[in-house]
Amino acid sequence: MKAIVTGATGMLAIATINCLTDMGYEVIAIVRPNSSRSENVPSNGKVTVISLDMASIGDLPDILISEGLDPDIKLFFHFAWDGTHGDSRNNLDIQTENIRTSIEAVRAAARLGCETFLGAGSQAEYGRVAGGTKLSGSTPVNPENGYGIGKLTAGLMTRIEAQKLGMRHIWVRILSVYGPFDGMHTMVMSGIGNMLEGKKASYTKGEQLWDYIYCKDAARAFVLAALKGEDGSVYPIGSGNVRPLRDYITDIRDAVDPEVDIGFGEVEYYPGQVMYLCADISKLTQDTGFVPEYTFERGIKETVEWYKEHYLK
Repeated sequence: MKAIVTGATGMLAIATINCLTDMGYEVIAIVRPNSSRSENVPSNGKVTVISLDMASIGDLPDILISEGLDPDIKLFFHFAWDGTHGDSRNNLDIQTENIRTSIEAVRAAARLGCETFLGAGSQAEYGRVAGGTKLSGSTPVNPENGYGIGKLTAGLMTRIEAQKLGMRHIWVRILSVYGPFDGMHTMVMSGIGNMLEGKKASYTKGEQLWDYIYCKDAARAFVLAALKGEDGSVYPIGSGNVRPLRDYITDIRDAVDPEVDIGFGEVEYYPGQVMYLCADISKLTQDTGFVPEYTFERGIKETVEWYKEHYLK
């Protein structure tokens, strides 16, 4: 059993690679040439790393053949995406290139004999929805930035291309995931870092009702969706439950040091603040049997220990 994972140095891809290899899969991990994070890719004897820029993803089948690797691969997980943060989200040249390379990834997957292509979308595809609305595959979409538009377009176009080429297509829209190898700019990782370094942890009032899911649970959802999901489906990925952001932050504090002071209300909500964010995972559960296994408390303890091991040596 073989699978391909692009964007293999990121949190979601790393967790997915681990999930796949635990299930007995051999994984071909695609990383950008000279990536400073290539050492993050799991090394357990079942992972082959291929250095390839996404602009050349169409060359992947020929590269695998030239290196003597069996091109008979069943699953293709596409996580690679540029321009995910800050001003780059509205860099339309970057987002348009992401769409193009996603389509090329589908074509490469078809040449490799893949049965299923799973692409990673985002909550940004929805834009802002009415408070209390759980996000499902059928929730109307109205992206408000180039990143969300790019993800939505890539999902629709890769589905068309996969159908043309006789492959199953699954699109997952990811909400808030946390865990080892997450970016240091996120609320969870920046909070852990500040608290461990003894810095003042300042936040909004924390009234937002959000849905966080641990990366190991998210990875299991991706793999189950690829194996058992309904062709052409869109599956939001989250825990399916919300808690006040204040409670998540308190759990982070307790996992780091219960004595740390938290400055709730010291930061103003930014304009357009999303106050409710929750995934409707009922169809995912119905189609694949997926149910989250990690509580936030359990996941955050693992994440804090990982952070200490990697950054507080």
